[in-house]
Amino acid sequence: MILQNGQVRITNYPDTRINISSYDFQTYDANATELSYKGRWDSKKVSWWSAPGLVFGFTGDTVAITFGELTVDTTLIGYRIGGMDWSFTNVTAGATHLLVSRETPGVNETYPVSPLTFELRVTNWAYGVQIDKIHLAAGEKLVKIPPFKRSIEFIGDSLSAGMYTSYEGLSSFAYGVGAGFGDTEWSVTAYPGICVSDQNCWGNPRGQVHQWFYTSDTSWRAAQIWGDDPEPWDFEKQETTPDIVIINLGTNDNNAANNVSTATYVDAYTKLIQGVHGKYPEAQVIVMQLWMGFYAYGNSYQQSQGYEQELKDIVSYFNSDAYLSAPTIWEGTTNTTTTLDTPSESFVHYFSTKGIMQHNDIGPQWHPTDVGAIKVASHLIQFIKMAFGWDLVATGPEIFHDTLYWNDEQNY
Repeated sequence: MILQNGQVRITNYPDTRINISSYDFQTYDANATELSYKGRWDSKKVSWWSAPGLVFGFTGDTVAITFGELTVDTTLIGYRIGGMDWSFTNVTAGATHLLVSRETPGVNETYPVSPLTFELRVTNWAYGVQIDKIHLAAGEKLVKIPPFKRSIEFIGDSLSAGMYTSYEGLSSFAYGVGAGFGDTEWSVTAYPGICVSDQNCWGNPRGQVHQWFYTSDTSWRAAQIWGDDPEPWDFEKQETTPDIVIINLGTNDNNAANNVSTATYVDAYTKLIQGVHGKYPEAQVIVMQLWMGFYAYGNSYQQSQGYEQELKDIVSYFNSDAYLSAPTIWEGTTNTTTTLDTPSESFVHYFSTKGIMQHNDIGPQWHPTDVGAIKVASHLIQFIKMAFGWDLVATGPEIFHDTLYWNDEQNY
């Protein structure tokens, strides 16, 4: 269910469940080499964090997926073929869902996307799915789709995860940047309520300075499936190494309810960047200025900010000769710091969010509206384009769903 200005939005997602015994399928296991898992999935093929995905090419006109028992019932997934618009359905643990058929628009077109691709994304940040089997029409084949040459990773909290936007992970500013560039791999390692500081914040038992190094997030699902022994994330085996890492963390650390000292925040944020540099030594890191909502100010409004000077000081530290001449890296699984033997080029940048959103771009739950997320994504895309020379190559396929509304009344 999606609430739109306090009212239920009509969605009418189709029930895609089928009785698999009524079909003649070519079936593939979840570990088939032709499958490309996007974002973080564990060894059980369970999805984690925000908007994790699955991409593959296929022949024929049929795609069905059997979801494993570790799927959270009613999880909303977005899926599409080629450059067609997103479709959505709620999936069921243990069930098989028919997602592409001969009636699917575009399934018989042979251009411009060839071979035809299938993409799935989990929209709900708190929920997840487990992939059990992939089914195609009898005699058809999966096709491995090479990854794009550019890659972005977001590390954040609810603001990056898309909390309270219409389609959560698929309406977040992080998704808007990654998909908005086109021909770019993107992942969102973000979970609502999490601090960068390694302590309990709003029920999250660990902070990103620790959890970013692990496959699973800090959810109740992770506790049920992995307990106190989560799988470390295998950075060596991930499909692509990010060229750019964008960090937006601190809104939860800044909340008095979590009792995080400024010194603790700065130390954790610094170690997280050191950790990113250790795992992705060639990546550029963008530190986002925090926005903390707005408040009435006389006959107008003002934007609240948090850790503004501290974040600028962190960026300055990583651009100093003292750091770059003898860079240190952080390993969150062992809580160890190592000083490298070789100097580093400058790699940390500051992105100011001041003036991008206004007070009505923040919803009643203190998070960006869909429009607010689009505004942040648009400005961040332009920042990256100017700073790193990235061209925009997405020139048509839908990015944000359910944003086509307009006024065509001309008879006043």
